[in-house]
Amino acid sequence: MKRVVSISLGPKTADFELDTEFLGHAFSVRRLGTDGDLNEMLDLLLQWDGKADAIGLGSMRFPNAIGPKHVLERRAQKIRELSERVNTPVTMGRALRSVVHEWSIRHVEFVLGNYFDNARVFFFSGLANHKIARVLNEFTDNMIFADPLLENGISKFIKSMRDLELYASGIHEVLKWLPSKKFSANFMPARLWNIHLLKKALQQAQVIVVPHYDFYRYLEDTGLEELGRKIIITSCAYEDRVTFLQERGVDVIIDTAPKVLEKVVGLNVLEAMMLAALEKKQDQIIDDDILEIICDQNMAPRVVYPSGTPKRVNRFAFVIHPLSQEFLKKEKTLEMVSQFAPPLFMDVVEKVIAYAPPFIYSKVTGIKSPTGVEAEGWLISVGGTPKQMLAHKPEFTYDHLLQAAKMAKRLGAQIMGLGAFTKVVGDAGVTVAKKADIPITTGNSYSASGALWAAADAVRRMGLIRVEKGKAIKGKTMVFGATGAIGSVCCRLLAKAFEEVYMVGRNTAKLLALRESIMQETPGVKLHISTRPDRYLPDMDVIVTATSGAGKAILDIMRVKPGCVITDVARPLDLSPEDVAKRPDVLVIESGEIELPGNPEMKNIGLPPKVAYACLAETIVLALEGRFEVFTIGRDIEWEKVREIYQMGLKHGMKLASISGVNGIFTDDDISRVLRLALKALKNWTPPRFSDAA
Repeated sequence: MKRVVSISLGPKTADFELDTEFLGHAFSVRRLGTDGDLNEMLDLLLQWDGKADAIGLGSMRFPNAIGPKHVLERRAQKIRELSERVNTPVTMGRALRSVVHEWSIRHVEFVLGNYFDNARVFFFSGLANHKIARVLNEFTDNMIFADPLLENGISKFIKSMRDLELYASGIHEVLKWLPSKKFSANFMPARLWNIHLLKKALQQAQVIVVPHYDFYRYLEDTGLEELGRKIIITSCAYEDRVTFLQERGVDVIIDTAPKVLEKVVGLNVLEAMMLAALEKKQDQIIDDDILEIICDQNMAPRVVYPSGTPKRVNRFAFVIHPLSQEFLKKEKTLEMVSQFAPPLFMDVVEKVIAYAPPFIYSKVTGIKSPTGVEAEGWLISVGGTPKQMLAHKPEFTYDHLLQAAKMAKRLGAQIMGLGAFTKVVGDAGVTVAKKADIPITTGNSYSASGALWAAADAVRRMGLIRVEKGKAIKGKTMVFGATGAIGSVCCRLLAKAFEEVYMVGRNTAKLLALRESIMQETPGVKLHISTRPDRYLPDMDVIVTATSGAGKAILDIMRVKPGCVITDVARPLDLSPEDVAKRPDVLVIESGEIELPGNPEMKNIGLPPKVAYACLAETIVLALEGRFEVFTIGRDIEWEKVREIYQMGLKHGMKLASISGVNGIFTDDDISRVLRLALKALKNWTPPRFSDAA
């Protein structure tokens, strides 16, 4: 049996003895703590020389990975001199540590996928955890390092790898000679200010890297507010440390030290066991030895969920804006003034707010998928109403959206969605997506899906068309703008649901090509194509308008059959409120709103609790799925993505919450009223002849 002894500067209360097997050998492992007494450690080292096959030195502050070479060499020399005094191989776990720190981050990123994308990471010591920082920097540059504050009492954080390496090159050595640390430690206002800065940085972080040594000293003043729902990266997360973090609400602990024995042991113990098994000294073990053992023993880093349930929280941002002056009047600061001020006042306010920088309107929390993944985010407001956006060049809106994207990135968002009018201005998000530092989506795919989802629900609730489960709907539907991006998507989806689809467009060749494509996908459907819809319009049960008419008359609503469901997915809308008002016996839908999973909390956006616009829901679905990519952008929408986002939404618990028209959400009473008027009108309905409109 091989014997390994770990002599630690840690507490004696954590001592243990363990018999185990490792690398085909039986081992007796013993830990001896010294309560921080270095002289006792040296005495124990001499006592066990020759009595153990390998000795590990634990809880020692390992030399910083970066810094002046003369400093590193001086420390390394001390370690070499210490090891050379005894014949038994001695290790601090340096060889294993150099591999597993980086391996743990790459392993988690690979297994969990996009885990650290744009995460806000806080380091208590960037000098000690430089290798972890370097790897994380491949996935995020949203990192801050507390070295100047904790080492030298300077009320400043380092916020980039470049600055950390500049600091490490010698600045921190010079600062040790300055009185700032002693000053801040004894001058109460300065000390309290530094504590405030530290706690604020911890609260804003999503990932916190805690060095193994002095673990409790770094976290002694932290609580639920600083650590709740956070991801902690550390090494050797012993049971007492897991309990400590669990009590403070930590979601995830990533332990860079693999657990290969019955209990968690330090890297110095594992490396000492490797030395004993291989019968080598520390300077004889090479990287290939470490790699071979890691592969053979499947030594994956540990991911610990203190609550016992896997946790993952992904982050998003979404851009909103006031739809009109009436929306602005809802703000408390303007509500009272607007009642007495002349109309000119609100005109001025509307113009001024359009130039205001983006700001956080609301934090969004409580979204939880049935898969267990959670999402949180921020609604970022840009001040321009649609009127003001149209009054300026598109570059004006682009600039504000790029400012919002920078804000979203600083907050740690991993994807940003464009809402309402911001997604149709200019090139519909293409420029913003190219220039933004985080992925952008317009939400148009889910908007199209939601509108058709709402149309299907409206048909069911109206009850005028026979709907049998598993069978095509025995009705006729027409799509205006059939060859456009959204229109072609609608045609493909309706062809899978209805027996007959009429596709209307201006380009005859595109209509023929679209028909040919859909017939291959859905061979049983009856497809009709036309450039003149008038002759078929009165026979339609469902109509979808998806043109780019920009205010031009698309259809004569007076020719539509009573009880017809019209879904207007065009932006701007094809049908004006005045047109809709002419036919109270026709149900005109603008969109389908989505009910979010979990118990979401956010400020009022003009919808009932838990309900979001489909474009916002698309951003949330992508966040829940971990799809941090440019998903929907520009004016061309791929029908495959419409189908994909719909399926992803179902996976994550999205439901159709309501259907909306020009006057807001339709209630059951609203739909009953339309149905009642439609049934009455149908008794005397005579479809107008085509010649009447010719």
